[in-house]
Parts: sequence; C-alpha cells; structure tokens
Amino acid sequence: MGTDKALLPWPPPAPGEAANPHRTLLTAAILAFEPLTRAIVVVAGENSGSIAPIAGVCGAYLARNPYPGRGQFSSLQVGLAAARDHLCDTAIITPVDCPPLAASSLALLREAFERTVSRGIWAVAPDNNGKHGHPLLVSPPLIELFLDAPATSNARDILHAHSDRIEYVAVPDDLFPTGMNTREEYASFVDDLTPPSD
Repeated sequence: MGTDKALLPWPPPAPGEAANPHRTLLTAAILAFEPLTRAIVVVAGENSGSIAPIAGVCGAYLARNPYPGRGQFSSLQVGLAAARDHLCDTAIITPVDCPPLAASSLALLREAFERTVSRGIWAVAPDNNGKHGHPLLVSPPLIELFLDAPATSNARDILHAHSDRIEYVAVPDDLFPTGMNTREEYASFVDDLTPPSD
C-alpha cells in the first residue's frame, strides 16, 4: 500500500475535498463498534507507534503482535487474548481494511447473535445476496478454537470446518472484500462508493 491501511481516509473525502486525518478506516471501525462493546482492542504490529495514539484517543486498547510476520491469524489470536484479558467472553472481529457496516446492520447482527447463541450457534456474520463479509461475532467455543489453533492456521478454514455453527444474517450493505493491499484497490473501493456524475 505504501502507507498504513488503518490510516486511510474513511469515509473517503468528496472530490476536491481535503482528507480529514481524524476520519480513517481505524477510527470508523472503533466508532462503529463502540456502542456494541465493553472494550475495543486494536491489534498492531510494527505500526504500533502510529496506531497507538489514535487507539488511545478513541478509547481503545492497543495489543501489539510481537511476531506479525506469522500472519493475520496470529494477530487475531493476540486480539482475542487481549479481549479476554479485558473480561470479554464474546467478540466482534474485523480486519481494518474492511469498512464497517451501517449501525442498523450491526444492530441486526447483534440481535441475531443474542438469539442464536442459545441454539448452539458459535458465530454470526453478514450476508448480502450470498456474499459473506465482516464483522464476525463470535462466542466462547469459537474463541477457544481460534486461540488453541497453531498461529499458522487460517480463520476461514476453521469456520468452514464448523459451518453448521455459523449463521449468516441478511444485511442491505455492500460487503467489501478484504485485501485492500494497494493504492489501486483502495481507489477502486472509493470509485465503487462514488455515485456517477450527471
């Protein structure tokens, strides 16, 4: 990307408008999840120096992955362990390069999660016309599976192995794929959000 993905402007500024440094992918996620959570944990690697001040200002906790080279799953494990340290036994998980859903959709997910956990469902995720996305709301059994797995594991593989325990909830939001790894991919995301001019 050439810059920290967490600090990319979000929502994107209108054409000709200067980017607001206080409105980033990271702050958007924190502000979206704050009403639904007891504690927010932001996992950082080598970028912890640039991320820590923003997390602190937004009231989030910073957890540093000492071995980010092990991959994304190791960061997931660091975040879940930190959330548990803050007395959270359930979690909302999202990568920073996946813009948050609307508040109404997040409320739908939370309501579905609260209903389905008693039926033995381990996680709830959004769905739009068969396309799945983030965030993932997870209960203790799945958190334990994630924490007990090798750091080289893949969350997708674990979810597929327990697909009968995952429920997908229809939301009206466009579900962005993760993997915004280049300036071109970010620009494409922005273009998809920008209505065509007359």
